[in-house]
Amino acid sequence: MVLRTAVVGAGVVSGTHLTALRRCPKTTPVAVCDIDEERATKVAREHNTTAYFDIDELLSSEQLHWLHICTPVQTHVTLARKAMESGVPVLIEKPITETSDELDELIEISEENDVVLSSVHNHVFDPAMRKARKLIDEGVVGKIRGVDLTYTGTSFADEPNRGSWTFELSGGEFEEGIPHPLYIALTIGGYPKNDDDIDIQTALTKSYEQPFSYDSVMMQYPTVNGGLSSIRVSAGGVPQHQLSVHGDRSSLLIDLISQTVVRIRRDYTTSSINRARNNLDRAVGRVMGTANMVQDVLSNRFDSSWESEKALKTHFYQIDAEANALLRGDQQPVPIEQAQWVIRMMELIRDAANETEQAKPQQSSTQQQQQ
Repeated sequence: MVLRTAVVGAGVVSGTHLTALRRCPKTTPVAVCDIDEERATKVAREHNTTAYFDIDELLSSEQLHWLHICTPVQTHVTLARKAMESGVPVLIEKPITETSDELDELIEISEENDVVLSSVHNHVFDPAMRKARKLIDEGVVGKIRGVDLTYTGTSFADEPNRGSWTFELSGGEFEEGIPHPLYIALTIGGYPKNDDDIDIQTALTKSYEQPFSYDSVMMQYPTVNGGLSSIRVSAGGVPQHQLSVHGDRSSLLIDLISQTVVRIRRDYTTSSINRARNNLDRAVGRVMGTANMVQDVLSNRFDSSWESEKALKTHFYQIDAEANALLRGDQQPVPIEQAQWVIRMMELIRDAANETEQAKPQQSSTQQQQQ
């Protein structure tokens, strides 16, 4: 069986979904839907599909097995509700909803109609993340005691990468991208014990014309696995996406930009020789990881098969895994509980940012005139 799939939204990310659906042997794209008729027609022509301008017409006209929602987050609930009430499973681009209440509503509709609801958390399937998860599952790291994620160089709040709709969010474009580091840390370190134990600090590092409340965040929480996770995300500067995993057997240093994983397995502090070996072992690990990545990229140039292509493209990998799960009736590769925690954490970040803003001393009219 091949899943007849439609994509709602003809914006920035829809082309990635449509290309993956066309290349994946388990799916076929049959339609694109967007209220912008010119844009929908253009994208549909590029991907040899039918253009629709109304979700109701799409659902009544096409025999769909799957729907991908690639629209602004403010529209996700309405579109997903219509699809699931029509019996069509949905995959929704992150953030899946704006609030936990909205997500709870969609989960209830999913259960009532016995259809799958899932969120795009594509960087869970980065090559380095897959390798790290395999090592963790094999027990190489042992019991995880701590996870530290540094995720810098993200978009400032007023950068319209996805569209001006992001400016309606408290953190603007910065907030639209914040699910990525959150779900990466949740995947590796585990979920928080409860939201009362999550400690959050936010900052607004530059002035904006729009009333944004944050563009940097630090978060720390104890996990259900008995470890401690910390996350730092900041806009601007040189991008660094570094994940450290500390276990009782060994540690992993994961570079999510170079896609390398280095295992630290010995105590380097015992002598000057060992401290020198520390640099050598890390360098060798990075070189070997880089060589493997280069090999994969070069192989992909000469091997255009789906298996080769999805190995390097995370959206492709997740779409393939989601399609497999739908066809087999298996659990989806991204648990809906993970999406619930992402949205709950985003709510807590907004709350912390608002509290920080309210706590700032108000300028007097004299101070404002002097400025």
